[in-house]
Amino acid sequence: MANQLKTTLLFAGLTGLLLMIGSGLGGTTGLVIAFVFAGAINMGAWWYSDKIALKFSGAREVSESEQPALHQQVAALAANAGLPKPKVYLIDSPAPNAFATGRDPEHGVVAVTSGIMNLLSKDELGGVIAHELAHIKHRDTLISSVTATMAGAISMIADMIMWAAIFGGFSNSDDEEGGGFVGGFAMLIIAPIAAMLIQLAISRSREFTADEGGARIAGDPLPLARALEKIEAYVQQGRNAPPTGGTPQRAPQPARQPQQRRQAQTPGYGFGRSPMPAPAIAPQLEARPATAHMYIINPLAGGGLIGLFRTHPETAQRVERLHLLAEQMRSSSPISDLV
Repeated sequence: MANQLKTTLLFAGLTGLLLMIGSGLGGTTGLVIAFVFAGAINMGAWWYSDKIALKFSGAREVSESEQPALHQQVAALAANAGLPKPKVYLIDSPAPNAFATGRDPEHGVVAVTSGIMNLLSKDELGGVIAHELAHIKHRDTLISSVTATMAGAISMIADMIMWAAIFGGFSNSDDEEGGGFVGGFAMLIIAPIAAMLIQLAISRSREFTADEGGARIAGDPLPLARALEKIEAYVQQGRNAPPTGGTPQRAPQPARQPQQRRQAQTPGYGFGRSPMPAPAIAPQLEARPATAHMYIINPLAGGGLIGLFRTHPETAQRVERLHLLAEQMRSSSPISDLV
């Protein structure tokens, strides 16, 4: 019910934003055009937002014959979660990451990168998949997919306004000058509004809940904790790379918890592949700001306008909570049913 309300607010917010822009730039004619445009976007976002998100990410569906072990793992975890088996998609990228989409559990999709399959062990990958299944079970995926479509539409409008401002295409009359200033000012307002809509639609607590729900589906929180540390270390390695020249920095090593010090390092699973050494500069996932919030860890660096779209809590906080949950599960302390 809460996600349905958030989706409705997203539709209303985008529609109002487009109508305001259309009226301000084109008067009555602009208002009518904006209304038609907003209606088309809203309908497309509701019915095709998952397909648009998959297209943006470059994901392709893989059959069971192509990835039998991955399909088997997804099917087993979906059964644990009491969900129908989602479709399985693969993103050909060395950067480790994953996301889920689909407007309901019957249309669920789990997408993973080739990099995450090479980096993580089998149980760690299972923890990531379980996290994504928790999103599907909690019906977070609809709001995530719709948000991606909305943010993409707003970014497109911002680009249109920018170019129109450059060429002076939005002057309301021949006597008016400074249309470029008005257009540029509108563009500066649009990005924060888009970020605000996303922040309203997606709360950071959603990731905490999916972490805990995924731990319950997988039966152990620690593999997911290790997976998050590995993915975060990889992302940080890309963020620490010098922009031009200079000496590349190695990725920071994830902090070891007491439980990890007593446990040998899990070998890379990679569905039968041996673990690969990390390069000096890690290739990063080619994600868009509109879809970055969908991944288990935001693949984009913070700062600037991208920082406005931050929706994930700090990875260290997520890992800490998972270790606390593991202690609770080991001591048989009662915990809330999160899935």
